[in-house]
Amino acid sequence: MHEYRTHTCGGLKKDSLGQDVRLSGWIHNKRDHGGVLFIDLRDHYGLTQMVVYPESGFIDGLSHLHKETVIRLDGKVQARDAENINPKLPTGEIEVKVTAYEILGECGDLPFSIFPDEQIPDETRLKYRFLDLRREKVHANIIFRSKVIQYIRKQMIELGFNEIQTPILTSSSPEGARDFLVPSRMHPGKFYALPQAPQQFKQLLMIAGFDKYFQIAPCFRDEDSRADRSPGEFYQLDIEMSFATQDDIFRIVENVMHGLFTEFSSHKVTATPFPRIAYRESMLKYGTDKPDLRIPLEFHDMTEVFRNSELKVFKTVIANKGVLRVLPVPGSAGQPRSFFDKMVEFAQSVGAKGLAYLLWENGEVKGPIAKFMTPDQIKAIETTCGVKNGDSIFFVCDKETAANRIAAAVRVKVGNDLGMVEKDVYKFCWVVDFPMFEWDEERKGWGFLHNPFSMPQVGLDELTKTSNPADILAWQYDIVCNGIELSSGAIRNHRQDVMIKVFEMAGYSLDDVKSKFPALWNAFEYGPPPHGGIAPGVDRMVMLLRDEENIREIIAFPMNQTAQDLMMNAPNTVTEKQLKELHIAVLPEDSPEKPAGTQADAKR
Repeated sequence: MHEYRTHTCGGLKKDSLGQDVRLSGWIHNKRDHGGVLFIDLRDHYGLTQMVVYPESGFIDGLSHLHKETVIRLDGKVQARDAENINPKLPTGEIEVKVTAYEILGECGDLPFSIFPDEQIPDETRLKYRFLDLRREKVHANIIFRSKVIQYIRKQMIELGFNEIQTPILTSSSPEGARDFLVPSRMHPGKFYALPQAPQQFKQLLMIAGFDKYFQIAPCFRDEDSRADRSPGEFYQLDIEMSFATQDDIFRIVENVMHGLFTEFSSHKVTATPFPRIAYRESMLKYGTDKPDLRIPLEFHDMTEVFRNSELKVFKTVIANKGVLRVLPVPGSAGQPRSFFDKMVEFAQSVGAKGLAYLLWENGEVKGPIAKFMTPDQIKAIETTCGVKNGDSIFFVCDKETAANRIAAAVRVKVGNDLGMVEKDVYKFCWVVDFPMFEWDEERKGWGFLHNPFSMPQVGLDELTKTSNPADILAWQYDIVCNGIELSSGAIRNHRQDVMIKVFEMAGYSLDDVKSKFPALWNAFEYGPPPHGGIAPGVDRMVMLLRDEENIREIIAFPMNQTAQDLMMNAPNTVTEKQLKELHIAVLPEDSPEKPAGTQADAKR
């Protein structure tokens, strides 16, 4: 017989009756029923009920063991009494009569209960993550994540992609978020950086002729935590293709995404091809380039209709190059006054000066600003927005950037509060046609809206002749699901002449490009193929599929919100010897030599 087990705790069924077996696992639960001890033994695979009778001679020894102690139990498989069958367990028709045992790993007093489950402070969970991972839901999340990655890897290989690993120690990136820096012992005063993404390496692989690359890639960014973003590190399905158009990349990604979300969920998934929404259309209708299409509400632009409004606040904002957006909400006019008051308070909490609204009720137009509306304006709203009796509308009026941010938040708030979010669906879309450039008010010049290495949708001649860089669109795209951006991607700019021009338009010299991106620049001199790619976030996909609100629930060993690993006590100080080897001195917090301030986050 095997030293530890002949079967797992999820492997015994009715066809095992009468067998002599050996199981090992954790004491999940204990119950004493009139001198008979029942032990639920748990391992990775499941749970088996073990029965210890008084005549065994060791019932007292087992009954005093703490839950979560690891033991080996020998015994014979027998059928449960009919009234004790548990249909919820795969092993629920059998039990094992224990004939011998061995303690393999004793457990002391637990900081929290594994079973039954209980509410535990996040800091405690993270400090004892190895215990937290024993709990059923968290354990299942990690196994689910493993299966998702296996599925993705299988699909990508079947689609003809090569899995290639790129370096973890690389050079610091001048673009993007903050780098994690790694000092070099062999090169004093110089540093490696952990890759924010394998972006340049995967482009170099295309130039090297590998044609189709993928990797479940670890990425490292020194940025703040959010519910859908882990501080420090995350994983993405990194993809790059040569001789590929935007449509080619969309077909590959849609194939994988539709298959993945159909395989691992019973929810309805958007049929392929996924809808495509132009960036400017998305910003107008939803206030964001990450629209949640489960909410059947869209904004309409009414700026020109209200340019000469009698309502001074509208007229003043529009005269100062602001915009006015209107959100029709079908069937909401009958909501109590408190609903509208709370919406005004919410809008103010996200930066609005207020939130005007109108109600179409009993053949009248009502609301705090109704007396300022002309018949023509009312008619224009009804025609443009399809408003009818029983509906209401909300007005958002501000500078365009602020109006978009407020509008996006108001739309989601209204949809959630009125129960308008479609249930049990995954609604995908592509946001496409991003502008290549945007005006940077701080620099008083044009900058990149998105990815500087994207190919513009026009040629060199049009770039040279354009009088308004804002009109230049790029081959850039985002894939979005239920209001969550899973990834950005682009067809890459592989032409040096076009690259020089777009960087020049954004205020960079040729020397800047050569010095900041030497590997790509050099490689582009030696026959670069057209290529493009994308990198959907694995963490966010699993989070969506498991319907978890916080990304920590689907990561085995996450950090806390301040980027600390409480279990491993990282980050931590190191010895003076280690610092000397690296030629590094740590300045005290109050040192006059210590620089003030922090680097601001840049666009991805």
